[in-house]
Amino acid sequence: MILVSSCLAGLEVRYNATHSLDSKIRQMVDEKKAITVCPELLGGFSTPREPAEIVGGDGEDVLAGNARVLERSDRDVTDFYIKGAYLTLEKVQEYQASVVVLKEYSPSCGSAMIYDGEFRGKKISGNGVTAALLRRNGIRVVSEEGLSDLLREDD
Repeated sequence: MILVSSCLAGLEVRYNATHSLDSKIRQMVDEKKAITVCPELLGGFSTPREPAEIVGGDGEDVLAGNARVLERSDRDVTDFYIKGAYLTLEKVQEYQASVVVLKEYSPSCGSAMIYDGEFRGKKISGNGVTAALLRRNGIRVVSEEGLSDLLREDD
């Protein structure tokens, strides 16, 4: 089984109540080859919500207590992101998922790139909180951009 970010399956769960539909992912969900998950909703957020970015590092740093996740208004929402990451890990374990496809650039789901914490649209190398926790636990994480490679491996 594969777990995928809900927004990639077309669910309007992003901070601004939009989605990031990837038609291949939607098809996988429709064919029961993938299950959707949104770490931010699991963590206790609603939609829409204020945008947030990791300040002071990346998801690994957040898990180590050396960085925080802040909303644009400067409200610290780190605990919500950590809670969502751990609940996502539980889902991965429950469904015995072999891989998780997460939305790139998200403070939860970014698997290679995230925003730099200054709310100016600049991206830096790094993992989101959920991607970092899953990788710590030996779970294979790819972004929607790595989906084509994943599908070729299954052929």
